[in-house]
Amino acid sequence: MEEKRTSTFSNGLIWFGAGVSIAEIITGTYLASLGFKKGLAAILLGHLIGGILMFGAGLIGGKERKSSMETVKMSFGEKGSLLFSILNILQLVGWTAIMIYDGSMAANGIVHAGAWVWALVIGVLILVWILIGITNLGKINSIAMGALFILTLILCKVIFFDDGIAVGTVAESMSFGAAVELAVAMPLSWLPLISDYTRNAKKPVQATGASVIVYSVVSCFMYVIGMGAAIYTGEGDIAQILLKAGLGIAGLMIVVFSTVTTTFLDAYSAGVSCVSIYKKISEKWSAVVVTVIGTIAAIVYPMDNITDFLYLIGSVFAPMIAIQLADYFLLKRIVRQAADIRNLCIWMAGFIIYRLFMRVDTPVGNTLPVMLITIALCLVVACVVRGIKTTKAEVTLYDENK
Repeated sequence: MEEKRTSTFSNGLIWFGAGVSIAEIITGTYLASLGFKKGLAAILLGHLIGGILMFGAGLIGGKERKSSMETVKMSFGEKGSLLFSILNILQLVGWTAIMIYDGSMAANGIVHAGAWVWALVIGVLILVWILIGITNLGKINSIAMGALFILTLILCKVIFFDDGIAVGTVAESMSFGAAVELAVAMPLSWLPLISDYTRNAKKPVQATGASVIVYSVVSCFMYVIGMGAAIYTGEGDIAQILLKAGLGIAGLMIVVFSTVTTTFLDAYSAGVSCVSIYKKISEKWSAVVVTVIGTIAAIVYPMDNITDFLYLIGSVFAPMIAIQLADYFLLKRIVRQAADIRNLCIWMAGFIIYRLFMRVDTPVGNTLPVMLITIALCLVVACVVRGIKTTKAEVTLYDENK
């Protein structure tokens, strides 16, 4: 029986849902201190960098028909990849909790039923999405995405084109490089899981391209809404922004369903990563467990500032993806041993370099220079290893001829 494949259109819809996110709007509010023009430039540059990386990561999984963590084994080995699978599961559990927390707080700011009630509502809806399954979401996703798109257009119109919203001031300053890094952070957070969806595509290249373009455009739009709302309303609280914009129930729908369609991807991919560790685990039921844990964490723990979490994700996964891109596209190298010490050492160097770069303010943020340095390290080490092997081969041949 032939495995059911997803169309390019359905992949685009999945990533439309990922882009329509409260987290993106909230992160966009942080950029307001730059002003609209500089903030927009940072958003576009950050998503250009992140989108290129996303395309490379998704293309590997799409062409090889492997999940994200299965593609990691191609560069780090079966056992070497366990580190990243575990870290990926932890970050996805973290994202699930953060997204449910943000969604529940925003929903409660609009309709005061209790944040814990909204966390439960969002958690249950995510479970519904998971149980329906990624290949069966077509019509439901189309309806949800259409409604969300219309509502976000209304929100955009109210914020940018209608009169009567008070213009506020934003005091806290941010450098352009830091803003670029925050814009890179969201697409970067999807790098360890985009292949979980492109692996099922009928046309991997087209589906990957559509996924990245749709996500990047929509994510930029969400960032701009958040930044514009903070500039023009003087608010950083998404609930207050929606209320000031006069979007009561419509704003509530944006909050709840955008949280569900984004967080579903995190929970589902956590299940896929669990399978890469132990084959007998069920993807679907692992995702259910992750959703339950995330919902409980969202109710119990405050998660108002996620910038440190975003930087941690960058420091772990930016060098990992850089090594994968170098191996697959430049070196044409696939690891056969259980653990590749060479690449693990390069990753550790990349991790340290990223943490050091956090103290440096560059115009393009931290991710791009760190990934370029990591790729350069891969190429240099490959040349050195090749040179050593050539020398050994020549010495062996010389000894045999003596």
